[in-house]
Amino acid sequence: MKLTQCYHCGDSCDDIHIKFDEKSFCCNGCKTVYEIFSENDLTSYYNFQDNPGAIPTEIQGKYDFLEKEEIAQKLLDFSDGNTQIATLYIPHIHCSSCIWILENLHKLQPQISSSQVDFPKKKVRITFNSATTSLKEIVLLLSSIGYEPYISLEDYEGGKKAVDRSLTYKLGVAGFAFGNVMFLSFPEYFEVDGFWIEKYKNVFRWLMFAFSLPVVFYAGNHYFVSAYKGLKSKILNIDVPIALGISVLFIRSVTEIIFDLGTGFFDSLTGLVFFLLLGKFFQQKTYNFLSFERDYKSYFPIAVTRIKDNTEENVQIYDVEKGDRLLIRNQELIPVDGILINGNAQIDYSFVTGEAEPVAKKSGDKLFAGGKQLSGILEIEVLASVSQSYLTQLWSSDVFQKDNKSPFKTITDTISKNFTVGVLTIAFLATAFWLFKDTSKALNVFTAVLIIACPCAIALAAPFTLGNMLRILGKQKFYLKNATVIEQLAKIDTFIFDKTGTLTTNAKNSISYNGIALNKQECKLLKSALRASNHPLSRTLYDTFKAYDFLEITDYKELVGQGIQANYKHNSLKLGSASFVKNTTEENNLDTAVHVSFNNEYKGKYTFKNSYRKGVKSIFNQLKNTNNLWVVSGDNEGEKTFLKEFLPKETQFLFNQKPEDKLNIVAKLQKQGKKVAMIGDGLNDAGALAQSDVGIALSENINVFSPACDGILDATKFHQIATYLNASKKAIKIIKYCFVLSLCYNIVGLYFAVSGQLMPVIAAILMPLSSISVVVFTTIATNLLGKKIK
Repeated sequence: MKLTQCYHCGDSCDDIHIKFDEKSFCCNGCKTVYEIFSENDLTSYYNFQDNPGAIPTEIQGKYDFLEKEEIAQKLLDFSDGNTQIATLYIPHIHCSSCIWILENLHKLQPQISSSQVDFPKKKVRITFNSATTSLKEIVLLLSSIGYEPYISLEDYEGGKKAVDRSLTYKLGVAGFAFGNVMFLSFPEYFEVDGFWIEKYKNVFRWLMFAFSLPVVFYAGNHYFVSAYKGLKSKILNIDVPIALGISVLFIRSVTEIIFDLGTGFFDSLTGLVFFLLLGKFFQQKTYNFLSFERDYKSYFPIAVTRIKDNTEENVQIYDVEKGDRLLIRNQELIPVDGILINGNAQIDYSFVTGEAEPVAKKSGDKLFAGGKQLSGILEIEVLASVSQSYLTQLWSSDVFQKDNKSPFKTITDTISKNFTVGVLTIAFLATAFWLFKDTSKALNVFTAVLIIACPCAIALAAPFTLGNMLRILGKQKFYLKNATVIEQLAKIDTFIFDKTGTLTTNAKNSISYNGIALNKQECKLLKSALRASNHPLSRTLYDTFKAYDFLEITDYKELVGQGIQANYKHNSLKLGSASFVKNTTEENNLDTAVHVSFNNEYKGKYTFKNSYRKGVKSIFNQLKNTNNLWVVSGDNEGEKTFLKEFLPKETQFLFNQKPEDKLNIVAKLQKQGKKVAMIGDGLNDAGALAQSDVGIALSENINVFSPACDGILDATKFHQIATYLNASKKAIKIIKYCFVLSLCYNIVGLYFAVSGQLMPVIAAILMPLSSISVVVFTTIATNLLGKKIK
């Protein structure tokens, strides 16, 4: 009797059979979901996987508690004006259909502007308009289509995370089945005859078949799903040969016991899946350890200014606690949720929402982490300690994916491109040969080839090597956005350095003033304007005015690459470049200076004698042989003569460059085929950092955070840039050594497999061993490499 499956969820329709649109449904809930998808042109949901849905549950009144504002607020990541963002845990997320429908929620509910799925964590991040819908309505919508969120306020407040133990369960099932099948196979192994042959042979064989079913259809189902999705996308991924090997073993074994041709290969089949899962379990445990170390160490070398006992101090952001009062300067990122105490708040929440329209806030309003202050200085009171994982998520958000960069092809993509095609070709050719020479060996050869040609070594080499390198570089205060940046860094052939705040250090600059003496009120206004700015010259000059009090400036404007405008009562201040302050095109190109005027009367200038960072000359000398070197600065040419003598003659110089000019220079070099790394302070260089192949922002104890960059380098480690570049290149060599190791393993293994000397179960044992050997090799090699970075 053929069972009728529900078109939506796959359950049996024998008890309740509802027909609609020539399709069968097990209940009205599933039928309703299908109707919703049909009406909104979303039936492509069913193309990714058969019966992917879940039965909607009866939820009337269940989520009424979300109508209470104080409860709903606890579940929101962000809430400002009409924009709210919530991240919901949805246990039913399990396949590509789930991802597709959940990222198309805006078609079901126009008030939803975007939704992003985090598949491994089974979470969806939803941005919606709170003026026309509510969190409760969003939750009800999700529940109505079979994706009911799991909401526990205790979990949200306590930060508990659901642990996915599915791999552990599958490993347990496969191990149990493998042990029993091996036990039942003993009589065949020892060729026991007599009573065994006469009475219990078929019983034992069918028991082995029964034990193999959960192994193939539960423990090993991931390989089939992955292979199917790959083939559907016209991609031959590394799970295709594995799924094919499991299928061949199972079909051949079932055929043999049905027609009484033999015992089959159930021992090899269950052993294969068990050892594959064992290798994957080992991989997961090791990689989780690396990820944990990376996530919970001091991840960003940025600080925030904390006000304590009327004094300002720089502290690491993870030392900030509830109740602290923080100073947020112009263009600084707000690192924590807080209450605005004073200041003119114009907050850019594009880091969080993608919307660049500034939002005005007044004293007493709540400010959310991730906002960027655009107008002067703020004081806020911290509501909760900073979350490193939140900042990590913010940095790698899809909002900041660089569309102006061409897609980067990783080393794994490049090397494994034709791997599966090659393996399948060898398998079919070898099988064809044995079909003519010795039919009894053909199946063993085909299966052994598919198993022994281990794709795991290729799949594991890059993530383990680069994952460990991320951790090692992080310990050395070089923080990269993701593993791909290491590969990109290894290909760099052109370095562009900003000058002020990058080659120069603020700590040791000497300052002299030439002009009309400033009175006490003017000094206070000047200090207050400098206090709000994060430009390196502003921070250095600010430290010279410690003896003066500051004023509460509400009218403040900083023009990138030009200077600062501030008004207090009847006094106006302009400071910055000569062209900006004097309103003239004349520029003094003999020195680095900040010019000052009060009430449109030019007062004078502060001249800076730059102090260059430790190791600048050494870095350029180390890089000059294999890289093109540029110094591109927004400053004047006052130190061009000195730099030409100080730095290698191959270095090229450009001065008086605006932020857009820096970006255009990077783009021009890229059009010439250069791989460009831009190193700047993250202030005037955001465009160039974003355009470059690798953008590195130098951080010197200031809370300026730019998602435009690919890496953040602690200023105290500036002299290590060449060392980090060499380390990235050696990491790529380690990956290539792993590929060579894998190739040698595959050549030897394939020889024995093709010649019919290797049983599938032996191949299955060797396969995870090769994976483990790759993990051990990469871990030891990268740790040794890390010890050489001092």
